[in-house]
Amino acid sequence: MIHFCVPGTRLCLAGDTHIPGTGTYERKGYIYSSLAGIVKITEKEKVFVVEVQTDKGQNIVPNPGDVVTAEVSVITQRYARCAIKCIRDTPLEKPLRALINREEVQATNKDQIEIHKSFRPGDIILARVLPIKELQSYQLTTAENELGVAIAYSDADAQMVPISWTEMQCPMTYNKEFRKVARVLPESDKVDKDK
Repeated sequence: MIHFCVPGTRLCLAGDTHIPGTGTYERKGYIYSSLAGIVKITEKEKVFVVEVQTDKGQNIVPNPGDVVTAEVSVITQRYARCAIKCIRDTPLEKPLRALINREEVQATNKDQIEIHKSFRPGDIILARVLPIKELQSYQLTTAENELGVAIAYSDADAQMVPISWTEMQCPMTYNKEFRKVARVLPESDKVDKDK
């Protein structure tokens, strides 16, 4: 029997026998759909994985703990609104809405964080997905050294260069701007770490 669902549909109990997969998430002991599509349950190592599949658009959604690439679109005093463009190494056909609350920008001094000194609209960031608290958008955090602004452009339209954990500099004008800078590892370092 084929079961159809829409985002927010409660699919089943979550637990030792049923876990959320692609297109679903867990909340308060239940598995919910995050996509409109067909429910598919597959058995893997004595555990049932509950997924939602769709033949239109994308079938990949961020799961808690995933690292995503996002573009900052709006800054307020309380949060930064973002559009998720890539989940792990997979680009998305359509961006997904996300928020970074002020408390999730960095691990220390959370009460002293000023969003405008961490991000600017247009910045490309690396962030980690938090467990879903609300259906309207995904919640992200940059409170790790490897997370934060990876690419930023200055007013002179030049790609800025990181000069510290909290600043980037325009190579043309030498103007400095505050950012929560990500520690992006070169590909050679990533390969060495994996060995």
